[in-house]
Amino acid sequence: MGLLAPIEIAEYCGLHPTWVDGTQVGGSTWEFMVEHALEAIQAGHAEVVVLAYGSTARADLRRQHRRANLSFGARGPVQFEVPYGHTLIAKYAMTARRHMHEFGTTLDQLAEIAVSTRYNASLNPEAYYRDPITIEDVQSSRLIADPLTKLHCCIRSDGGGAIVLTSEARARDAARPPVWVLGTGEAVSHTTMSEWTDFTESPAGRSGAAAFERAGLTPGDVDCCQLYDAFTPMVLLTLEALGFCAKGDGGPFVADGRLRVGGALPTNTDGGGLSACHPGMRGLFLLVEVVRQLRGEAGARQVPDAEVCCVNGTGGWFSSASTVLLGTA
Repeated sequence: MGLLAPIEIAEYCGLHPTWVDGTQVGGSTWEFMVEHALEAIQAGHAEVVVLAYGSTARADLRRQHRRANLSFGARGPVQFEVPYGHTLIAKYAMTARRHMHEFGTTLDQLAEIAVSTRYNASLNPEAYYRDPITIEDVQSSRLIADPLTKLHCCIRSDGGGAIVLTSEARARDAARPPVWVLGTGEAVSHTTMSEWTDFTESPAGRSGAAAFERAGLTPGDVDCCQLYDAFTPMVLLTLEALGFCAKGDGGPFVADGRLRVGGALPTNTDGGGLSACHPGMRGLFLLVEVVRQLRGEAGARQVPDAEVCCVNGTGGWFSSASTVLLGTA
C-alpha cells in the first residue's frame, strides 16, 4: 500500500466515497475492518463497503534479490529491540519456547499444525504448496529461529482479494447467498516484548470472548476455523485463547488430525499461510475462505454442512487480534 491507501484505492476505482477507514494493526486489519464497516452501515454512513488487499511480496523479493527485512525499522517503541536483531520470527520463537516451558508442549505437536495445514492445502488446487509433509520433514527443515524451522513458518507469496459488506436488506436481494456476520470483537496488547505480561496469552482471549457473547454462540457451535497462521505457535495460542481448549492444552488438542478437513475442528481449510498463500498480510484471505465454506463452494476441502465459522486475525507478534463469527443464517 502507498502513503494514502484508502484514497489511492478510491481514485484507482474511480470512486468518490463518503466514508473510508484505513486501520493498520497488522495482519488482523481486515477482521477489525469488518467490525468498523458494519458499524458504518448500521449508522447509515455507508450502504456497501469493500475490503480489499493485494500484494506482490514474492515477486518483489525476487526482483530485489535480497532477503526481507523483518525488523520493522528502528522508530517508535520497537527501536529498543531492533539493535539486538530481534526480528518478527524471533518473537514467535520466544513464544514457542515459553509455552513449551510452562505447559510441556512439544515441537512435534507444533509441527503437527504445519502437517495438518499442508494436508488441507493438498485439497486446494490454488494452494502454493500441495505436496504432503511429515513431522520429520518439519523438524529437519532449515532452522530459522530456535526452535522454529522453515516449515514452522508461513510462505511468501503474491495474492489479492476482496470482501463486500452491505446491509441486511440489500444482502437478501443479492444474486448469491449472503453470509451473515454474527458477532465481532477486537483487542490490542503490546508492541514491545518487554510490555507483554504473558508470552503465552493472545489478545484473542478478549476479542473472542466479545465476539462469542455478541453472537450468542460458544466454541462448541463452530464448524470450522480460519486462524491467522504466520507461525505454528500462533495457531496454538489462538485456539486456547478462543476457548476451543484450555490454556496449556493446545499441544494435545491439535494432535490426531483434529485440524484437518475431516477432523473434529477443520482449521485453515485452504492451506493457510503455512502452505496456501501469505502475501505480506493474510487476514483478508481468512474471510474469503469462510465465505466459500459457508456457501458450499470449497470443492474437495468442503466442510460438510458448515453453518458457523470462526475467523481470527492476529497482527504483529500477538500485538492485536480481531475475531469474527459468520454463519449461513
